[in-house]
Amino acid sequence: MPLGISPARRAFLRDALAMAPAAAAAGTGMLGATLAKTVSAAGAPAYRPAYFSSAEWTTLNALVDRLIPADQLGPGALEAGVPEFIDLQMNLPYGYGALWYMHAPFVKGASLLMGYQLEFSPRTMYRSALAGFEQAVQALHKQPFNLLDEAAKDALIADLEHGTLRIGDVPPVDFFTQLLQNTHEGYFCDPKHGGNKNMAAWRMINFPGARGDYTDWVEQYGKHYPLGPVSIG
Repeated sequence: MPLGISPARRAFLRDALAMAPAAAAAGTGMLGATLAKTVSAAGAPAYRPAYFSSAEWTTLNALVDRLIPADQLGPGALEAGVPEFIDLQMNLPYGYGALWYMHAPFVKGASLLMGYQLEFSPRTMYRSALAGFEQAVQALHKQPFNLLDEAAKDALIADLEHGTLRIGDVPPVDFFTQLLQNTHEGYFCDPKHGGNKNMAAWRMINFPGARGDYTDWVEQYGKHYPLGPVSIG
């Protein structure tokens, strides 16, 4: 499941590219915000989370780092700014579930047939699930998730994916699905939304981004697109 080796990363890209247009689109109501930044002692921009607490931020970073670790093919989720992207979404209409139908009744176990059925908005899901996840990790390993070795982290994420790790009120499969979707979106979004820093993910897959006209290249299969990507911003 973790994507540290080339075949797995290629499989990830194949699956995630189907979602990339939604993640890269503008004006959907779930994207667009100004990054909250401070300046580090070294002079480089350092992101300051606007929604997540320090403990939640540490856990979130450790989780997405294992979903897309850096390798020889391209940047990992941390280098791409995925945590920043997710944090920004939490204070937008998307984070509040304003774009979803959030009225009862909530039908347990019906998501495969009827779509998302939980009472949690994305921001309340993350708040509950991250705390429940850390409690479960502490019970099993007697230390926080971010301090575990890679194999232990991957096993816990696999337990989330398969629904075998109890994390409190949020069903583990739903949290894994939400986290993976937002990780896809943050990895491939336009950089103006906080993720895909320096358009590195687009460069990795040779995607032109928001360039106004690249129709001459659409049917030139197998040829490298030489012009580089362009951000909406």
